[in-house]
Amino acid sequence: MAEIDSKYAKEQRTAPGAGGKKLLQLSSSPHIAAPASAAALMRNVLVALAPAAIFGCVIFGLPASLNIAVSVASAMIAETLFRRILKRESRVKDLSAAVTGLLLALVIPPATPLWMTALGAIFAVVVVKEFFGGLGSNVFNPALSARAFLLMSFPAALTEWNKPNDLSAGLTAGFDAVSAVTPLNIIKQGGGIAGVADSFGGAADYASVIKTLFFGNRGGSTGETSMLLILAGAVYLLATKTIDWRAPLAMLAAVAAGSLALGLDPLFGVLSGGVLFGAVFMATDYTTAPLTAKGKLLFGAGAGLITILIRKWGAFPEGVTYGILIMNAFTPFLNKLLSRKYGYVPMKKPSASATTSVAEAKEAKK
Repeated sequence: MAEIDSKYAKEQRTAPGAGGKKLLQLSSSPHIAAPASAAALMRNVLVALAPAAIFGCVIFGLPASLNIAVSVASAMIAETLFRRILKRESRVKDLSAAVTGLLLALVIPPATPLWMTALGAIFAVVVVKEFFGGLGSNVFNPALSARAFLLMSFPAALTEWNKPNDLSAGLTAGFDAVSAVTPLNIIKQGGGIAGVADSFGGAADYASVIKTLFFGNRGGSTGETSMLLILAGAVYLLATKTIDWRAPLAMLAAVAAGSLALGLDPLFGVLSGGVLFGAVFMATDYTTAPLTAKGKLLFGAGAGLITILIRKWGAFPEGVTYGILIMNAFTPFLNKLLSRKYGYVPMKKPSASATTSVAEAKEAKK
């Protein structure tokens, strides 16, 4: 075999008895190359997360900042050490561990004890990712899996919320871990919109509550409070073609429709909790979400419906984590059910004239 210059070649070998000619070991088809690398995609996600992360540090103060730093550092160090133990090449430069650590820090309470945050980051990277083969091989979303692990292991700490800073009074209140409740907690306990308004400082009208939910100066997870900044991140990811619109839109539509069907407020359901954050940053994960367009729509719709069912009847006020993780388990099935068949040509049903001609030919033979 003559020597061939190919970018898909993995290595060159000289075959015995081949006259000194070199053989190439090629990768299997299909040979599709994309200009975007994993590092470039992860960098886009970090840029999109930056506004929500910075806002979380502003309104929750030092606890949120420390949690973000500890989570990102723990994830990157854990990945590096684990791969070194297994004598595998380090992947810290692809930024996937940094994204996992940041996502985890943004979906947990800002005052989560730092050792718990570090434990969650290590669990996300080592158990959920590396145990399954590393980047691109995990079955479940690492950050959400770590959040579920922490919530089941330390429910008290993972349901303790900080009161946000009063931005009009300066940046001082958020440095103290003052216990507060989230809007979903208030609704779950039967407080209604009036109770939510009281927690916001007495803005009693519905429009003021929705405005506060949209801009985000309220209690909640570090990066899930400001819908405006999450939407800004979504626009950036869509503009850079980092994510697909189908799963997020289907999830938001399912949450709104499910809320309406169960007698809940659809707009409140979409703007409260981690629905928008989960739809934009978790339901669009390349590895744990379906590959096909129809699969993405079904995935998002399923995650949204499960979220609303948990909110309505579950023990916890929020269901985004489990909604997405449950649909992660269905991803292989959706990929298989709705897979694209390359090189397959469906059989065409013969026309009436062709059927008649065949029948006439049989009669002629008789």
